[in-house]
Amino acid sequence: MTTDIVKDSTDATFVQDVIEASKANLVLVDFWAPWCGPCRTLGPAIERVVKSFNGKVKLVKINVDENPHFSGQLRVQSIPAVFAFKDGQPVDGFMGALPESQVKAFVEKHVGAGGGDAIEKMLASAAESMALGDIGGAAQSYAQILQVDSKNPKALAGMARVYLKGDDFAFAKETLAMIDPKDANDSDVIAVKGLMNIAAEVVDAPELDAAKNEARENPENLMAKFNLAKAHIKHGDFESAVEAIFEIMKVDLDWNEKAARHLLLKIFDALGPQSELTKTGRRRLSTILFS
Repeated sequence: MTTDIVKDSTDATFVQDVIEASKANLVLVDFWAPWCGPCRTLGPAIERVVKSFNGKVKLVKINVDENPHFSGQLRVQSIPAVFAFKDGQPVDGFMGALPESQVKAFVEKHVGAGGGDAIEKMLASAAESMALGDIGGAAQSYAQILQVDSKNPKALAGMARVYLKGDDFAFAKETLAMIDPKDANDSDVIAVKGLMNIAAEVVDAPELDAAKNEARENPENLMAKFNLAKAHIKHGDFESAVEAIFEIMKVDLDWNEKAARHLLLKIFDALGPQSELTKTGRRRLSTILFS
């Protein structure tokens, strides 16, 4: 196997293939042997990861049975063993057949700007998973990001959102507490804090079917409409919740010490200023307030 990005090497060419090459690129050295089962698992995974970085990292594979010198110098006790070389020196490593996602996180930790690009892609993937209701997939993507950048505010906010989806308010709160104060104004952080506030607001909401029946049977009862709005929020249907709140405000703008208006503003905070529902909702609110 010989390409510019992935190549087999020997003790004789180690200095050229690893030491010298690492002065220009990150070089991973995979110490393996043909009889090693975990090596056969790790090998294809690490090659896929390396190739995905489009030349920003190179992989050198060393058969320790045929080339024992440098594996001995690096005190390799078991295989597979992987070392990352930068500027002619080993800077990090791991042993064993890690999952591909962890191998990718290991590489991202060392490749600078390339890691940032990868993190953006993982954030987009996590957001897509959330939108599709794949909470487990989103959690996995956020966890991978946090392995690389433990203080990434968008990943921490995303993980807090995952916990909220599971009604685990304690872990959501703990995760938000890990966010650096300098990142408090990040849009994702603000949005998830808004979700935290609104989640606390609707914790006592009735079941959606019961709330719908109550509102249908008592169309003049504004509290029934308010409970229906909270049930919609708890169910994740913010659009229906906004409609129920506006029905209340059309009848009585200041009902129940402005409870409906306050809940509406919390929805806007939770959705964020770029949400179309927030934009149209604020325009409708302005029309009611200033008409």
